[in-house]
Amino acid sequence: MSQQTLRAEPQVISRRAEPRARLKLLAGSGNPALAREIADTMDVPLSDLSIFRYADGEIGVRIEESVRGEDVFVIQPTCPPVNENMVELLVIVDALRRASADRITAVLPYFGYARQDRKMRPREPISAKLVANLLTAAGCHRILAIDLHAGQLWGFFDIPLDHLPSRMILADYFAQKRLDNVVVVSPDVGGVQRAREFAKQLGAPIAIIDKRRDRPNQIKEVVHVIGKVYRRTAIIVDDIIDTAGTLTMGAQALYKRGVSAVYACATHAILSGPAMQRLGSSRIQEVVVTNTIPLAPEKLIEKITVISVAPLVAEAVRRIHQDTSVSELFDR
Repeated sequence: MSQQTLRAEPQVISRRAEPRARLKLLAGSGNPALAREIADTMDVPLSDLSIFRYADGEIGVRIEESVRGEDVFVIQPTCPPVNENMVELLVIVDALRRASADRITAVLPYFGYARQDRKMRPREPISAKLVANLLTAAGCHRILAIDLHAGQLWGFFDIPLDHLPSRMILADYFAQKRLDNVVVVSPDVGGVQRAREFAKQLGAPIAIIDKRRDRPNQIKEVVHVIGKVYRRTAIIVDDIIDTAGTLTMGAQALYKRGVSAVYACATHAILSGPAMQRLGSSRIQEVVVTNTIPLAPEKLIEKITVISVAPLVAEAVRRIHQDTSVSELFDR
């Protein structure tokens, strides 16, 4: 009796692709105007979110619609008031996590505490790392940030981070102005890479301002300018304008060395303390900033120009949601 060898035929199982989670946008109170502009650009409504204060000042939030299984983006810069906006973001993310959102991405047009990225003296914290840990512990799955202050901040996060440099839109603005004989100026040695990338887009040379700083927000003296600036149009490029001391003293040093005009641009316009008085009385022709931080009406003086980052953020959000490359935005 012969044995018959039985061979199992492979079974073909039809697999249907899982439906992609729907995209939802939530806006904190840090910059609601920018959030609305991003939503309008994407043609996606902002989801209902209630933010309130208890009698003792604690922050409370309530997600007013289901987010179960959804791909949620929370738009909230941690700009002044930094601590209020930071805690608000944390409790929003916690609420989303407990409501079973599939993925939570914190969209940080401005990342507060970014300048506390190292220990300058003994017994000091590295607060930027602490904030990164808090966002992860709260339930963030991903971070989308614009112009982080330093490259090492990327390594502070244990979750994926997409970084959007604003140099494209700022450089495009100056390219359209068609300024003559341009030199791009870094206000300090730490910003050389940023200035170099900006200058590459404009096809211009760079210069560097060497300065000495005694303590935060105070400059002891500008030592000298490295590079050829005589009879050129200088564009000072920075990521943050806080008290504007660095910017205005840098402009003074450039004029002493014979520049014909000084322009300035920065991504994040904090403009605290004496910033407006300093900018108003300076010889800077124009200060170009973005709307990552909302500006009060009294700060919108004639020499300040605001460019929106909403189209850039909206495209990055769309690419993250569709799991396509964000870096291709900058491959030109």
